[in-house]
Amino acid sequence: MKTYRIPNTDLDVSRLAYGSWHMGGNWDKTPPTDDIKARAEELVRTAYEQGINHIDLADIYTMGKSDEVVGHALKENTGLREKLVLQEKVGIVVGGNPDFGQPSRFDFSYEHLVKEVEGSLKRLGTDYVDILAFHRPDPLVELEEIAKAAEFLHKQGMVRYFGVSNHSAAQIELLKKFVDFPLVVNQLELNLLHHHLISSGILVNMTGFDYANTNGVLEYCRLNDMMIQAWSPVAGGKIFDPAPDAPENVKNTAALISKLAEEKNTTQEAIAFAWLLRHPMGIQPIVGTLKASRIVDSVPADDVELSRVEWYSLLEAARGAGVP
Repeated sequence: MKTYRIPNTDLDVSRLAYGSWHMGGNWDKTPPTDDIKARAEELVRTAYEQGINHIDLADIYTMGKSDEVVGHALKENTGLREKLVLQEKVGIVVGGNPDFGQPSRFDFSYEHLVKEVEGSLKRLGTDYVDILAFHRPDPLVELEEIAKAAEFLHKQGMVRYFGVSNHSAAQIELLKKFVDFPLVVNQLELNLLHHHLISSGILVNMTGFDYANTNGVLEYCRLNDMMIQAWSPVAGGKIFDPAPDAPENVKNTAALISKLAEEKNTTQEAIAFAWLLRHPMGIQPIVGTLKASRIVDSVPADDVELSRVEWYSLLEAARGAGVP
């Protein structure tokens, strides 16, 4: 698989990443079973064998168990850790977690950030992660706390680089005022049905559209050398198998994806990911599946060429309208 060099780092990552969202089983404190551990090992190994070297994690995923089972996979495959780029995210507190209590909230205090990174490293069985992303903006954030935590984590060798997830351009600028390291990634929801980051750029000065906090984010990240990572890049599978009562734009998008996949002798997954990869800024979709076969079906996107006509046809189908 072709790779991206993440700006302001020495990291070469596959154009597709693999995400561990549901990998640890249920979202409770039930320990992962041997079957869940074995499944995780198969998924991580399959991703690597297919050319994916970038694994996305978060301390909250299945209440820490996703970290744990990825750690199991690393342990079962000697030498694999050094071949992978591990990316952790912290800052969200799940209210259902008995360790923290209600309500669900954000916590970017120095103590919480350091504690959660230390916990993730222990579960992963590694001394460091390559990237740490601050998961969602905290309205109560004390930016000096983030700066203090990041400095400590970096000096201790626990984190090499830093980024954000679900942040607007203004929020990134505010954070940059307090930290003296580059923010190298911004992970955002982006797919054909959630196309707002892209559509906002073609609807400048037009009324009737409300893409909150999206206008300019893509351009800002491109201008400031931040990689955009796309979470939920296939809209939870809705663009492949829409419900009978799905809106027409969803059905039309699914139909066009199927048609293009047949014409190009590839998979539907490859077409959906290729639409994101076609963007010139180097968007990295995060494959999130618990089926090894779906990982395999996604990888051909690396070789799919979408013409400008095909790319805009997909956007038109998804928007339910042509460009202005």
